[in-house]
Amino acid sequence: MAAASSAIALRQAGNEEFRRGQYGPAAALYTRALALLEAAGEAAAEERSVLLANRAACHLKEGACSLCVADCSGALDLVPFGIKPLLRRAAAYEALERYQLAYVDYKTALQVDCSIQAAHDGVNRMTKALLEKDGVNWRQKLPPIPTVPISAQTRWSVPSAEAPRANAPPATALRGEPDQSGAGTERAQTLKEEGNELVKKGNHKKAVEKYSESLKLRQECATYTNRALCYLTLKQYKEAVQDCTEALRLEPKNVKALYRRAQALKELKDYRSSIADIKSLLKTEPKNTAALRLLQELNRA
Repeated sequence: MAAASSAIALRQAGNEEFRRGQYGPAAALYTRALALLEAAGEAAAEERSVLLANRAACHLKEGACSLCVADCSGALDLVPFGIKPLLRRAAAYEALERYQLAYVDYKTALQVDCSIQAAHDGVNRMTKALLEKDGVNWRQKLPPIPTVPISAQTRWSVPSAEAPRANAPPATALRGEPDQSGAGTERAQTLKEEGNELVKKGNHKKAVEKYSESLKLRQECATYTNRALCYLTLKQYKEAVQDCTEALRLEPKNVKALYRRAQALKELKDYRSSIADIKSLLKTEPKNTAALRLLQELNRA
């Protein structure tokens, strides 16, 4: 019992760190909680599944997509058909350009709850990507989509990093996406434009604040890539990578996000990942001179 109580306290502390954008410290707290519950085995399966899904959310935010996939798979082994690990694993697969696996997870999530807009959007994106990649017969190459039992279709109200006390979090909360009411959308646009004006004046620090406020109201690819540009200027390269990864989750082929993440990864000396991003960009825009120039620099690094 003591271990379970301590693990819950650690999870709650991790949730607080997550809300503050401190994804590394949050992941460390979830890891400590998991270590406490390891001996409990099956008795703590549900709590361990939640902790793994929460840690996966941290990995996804930091662009560590393979680690996200591993934690989501672990969470789903413990408690099958969890909405949050399914959606997070799908997003990670999407970022890794493993579109078939992402499609399967998004479709599985819709069997659990057909009202999740994030999953509908994901299916549409993956359909388009797979049609481009594999042609009209793309469905024939898909792995099997598991059948979700009726018993699993109504039970998902587990606590998470984004909504630790919510009994039934809205679809937008499932991957940490904020509410997008009409007034919120309008305010988000205004804040983004204020951020753009500050960038023009060279006030990147203040622009980051405006973009951050905007993103709380509406997740938009352009706002992430704009904030990433500010982080690059401020030499906050890890934050730039995170923002570009979020942008690519929304628009997997976004040229600005690929280019800026490649720039940040180069500064972090992760040359292999940087080259991979530039090569992905060049598939979309083969004559992009800035990308070609950066690729030359990376090949010399």
